[in-house]
Amino acid sequence: MHPTFLAASAVAAVVSVPAAAQTAAQPAVTDTSAGGGADGAAADPVPGSAKQAHPDTDQAIIITGVKRTAGDVLGGVSIVDKEQLQHDIRPSIGETLAGQPGVTASSFGPTASRPILRGLQGERVRILSDGIGTLDLSSSDPDHQVTINPLTAERIEVLRGPSALLFGSSAIGGVVNVIDTRIPRHVPDGPVAVNALVEYGSAANERSGNASVDVPLGGHFVVHADGAYTKYDDLEIGGHVLSKTLREQALASPDPDIQTLADLKDKLPNTAGTTADVAGGVAYVDGDLNVGVSVSHHTFRYGVPIRFSLDPAEAAEQPTLDGRQTRADARVNIPIGGFFKIFEFRGGISKYHHDELAPDGSVGSSFRTKGGEMRADVVQTDRGGWGGTSGVQYLETHVRLAGDEKYLPDSTNRQLGFFTLQTLVHGPVRFEAGLRVESAHLDADEDPPIAANGGPIGTVPLSLSFTPVTGSFGVNYEFTKDWRAGLSVSHNERAPAIDELFSQGPHGGSESFNIGDPDLKKEAGNGIEFSVHHTTGPVHIQGSVYYSHFTNFIFQAPTGEVRDGLPVYAYSEGKANYYGFELQADAKFGKALGIDWGGELVTDGVRATIKGFGPAPLIPPLRIIGALTGSRGQFDGRLEVERDFAHNRTAPVETDTDAFTLVNASFDYHPFAANPELTLSLQGNNLFDVDARRSTSILKDFAPLGGRDIRLSARVSF
Repeated sequence: MHPTFLAASAVAAVVSVPAAAQTAAQPAVTDTSAGGGADGAAADPVPGSAKQAHPDTDQAIIITGVKRTAGDVLGGVSIVDKEQLQHDIRPSIGETLAGQPGVTASSFGPTASRPILRGLQGERVRILSDGIGTLDLSSSDPDHQVTINPLTAERIEVLRGPSALLFGSSAIGGVVNVIDTRIPRHVPDGPVAVNALVEYGSAANERSGNASVDVPLGGHFVVHADGAYTKYDDLEIGGHVLSKTLREQALASPDPDIQTLADLKDKLPNTAGTTADVAGGVAYVDGDLNVGVSVSHHTFRYGVPIRFSLDPAEAAEQPTLDGRQTRADARVNIPIGGFFKIFEFRGGISKYHHDELAPDGSVGSSFRTKGGEMRADVVQTDRGGWGGTSGVQYLETHVRLAGDEKYLPDSTNRQLGFFTLQTLVHGPVRFEAGLRVESAHLDADEDPPIAANGGPIGTVPLSLSFTPVTGSFGVNYEFTKDWRAGLSVSHNERAPAIDELFSQGPHGGSESFNIGDPDLKKEAGNGIEFSVHHTTGPVHIQGSVYYSHFTNFIFQAPTGEVRDGLPVYAYSEGKANYYGFELQADAKFGKALGIDWGGELVTDGVRATIKGFGPAPLIPPLRIIGALTGSRGQFDGRLEVERDFAHNRTAPVETDTDAFTLVNASFDYHPFAANPELTLSLQGNNLFDVDARRSTSILKDFAPLGGRDIRLSARVSF
């Protein structure tokens, strides 16, 4: 028999057998009221329903930016709710979101993995914590962790397209907004509200847990506290550590120690780690009036996969990152009335520090940043279909490095932006126009050790200013009932980042020698996107086709040189073209064997070329993800197959990436109707233990993805 048919049959059996056993064992419930049955005795707990645990995200209200339903958003949008997070959650935000349309991950080991949107990463993707930047150093180098623990998320929203301009000119690729409850938005109905999640993953012996408590104090005040902890060992993989090409090179070496590297397999060295979070907050909540503050502390320690050297004269780096962040946040939402409906303020300040340690525990380099971000918005009252949001945003960060591997002088980044996004709804047509103007100032101090690495950086103080202007216009048309099509055009500009301008030296964590260029100009480009949405009925479809032409595109690429035993990566600029598509669909197939069957499809692809250079580096391949789902009573089953095609359209010095196929499955149990969020889950990822490598990772030849991973989790809310 065909393996897919066998797997589908297994899903049917897993879903139907427990449900059938329950039907045979329990009498019908004739009265589910508080009074119970005819004798007035308390009723037995009512069995849960899997359907109750799966809200329709297509009709969900997007709270990132202008509040509207998912179907009204121009461009792509993804919502990852609590139920899906229980399945997808991983130690990093990148791996947590890697299955969403248009999203992959940098995969710099299991911990330091950032989301990549439409082939764009780093500074071009803004990662937000409840609407404010993470205020860490994760965008500067791929080995730096995003200081958001996915365990603390209530839901995650991913926006791709023109709506992202509300959150900074750098968000050319899109926005990832991780929404938490540390500043409460609601008063609990009971005396206390508790949410908890515990999980175990076999591939890295991962143990994780998160718990939060909200308590109403009376007088509309609510206090919140939460804590999270994750610990994991070295990651088990589905084959050899080195790629086939590097294994062949290692075996050809005359050095016996290098030859033994070809035999490394089954486990990825130096990838164990721990993360921990603790936070508290208090808020005043009275309808739309919401004023609150929170304080959080995040600590981490993790190893970075080893870039093994095939040169006997060069020792391989084996860094460990040990760091922490403390931040305070505030939110103020005040109803106004009149022309403006509500005033919204969101601000945060942060102090971040991490050390990069050698195997003997000595500090190779230290990274520190402190700063803050604030934004104030006024939301217009809807008047005859006209509405919108306007505001101001300010960001200031100070970056300081120390140690033998210092590659960046002490630097400061200040950005002040003014923005507006206006909408007009006229019958079946929705118009949307946005404008953002920024003033960016970036400074770097004189630094003799940096100057000693060569080049102009560090020889004298540098001060640079840019004025990025970004605008968009789009139309969304409901051409038939429940079908919408959208067309948007945009002009995007962003100031170069500190690292792109001022880097000059070795970085052991990312295992590269970085060279910036203080003469870089603003990155600028124009884009067009066509989207379609069908969000009601048994079939849901969301798709986009997009094209971006960059008149000036900033990129980092290997030069082929080696300095201080590290490959040299230099920042440059040129014209570039990015185009691609993404499609997400789900359908209800109907009932058979007592099971409600459904199907899901995600597919995406992007192609990118830099003029005078060739294919852009670190681009994801064509990908297709298909899933068969089944639901009956208290039980859910899911069988998923992901196919990532070979990537051989590579940038200079890049290597090809082989295709791979992952097979995943899950089974959920929802015991009680009174608490549909109580979910017990069993998952199996990469069931056939295949060797899988992402073309978007600069460590792909040294660090494959995890092998077979059996995960157990339990989530409860009351």
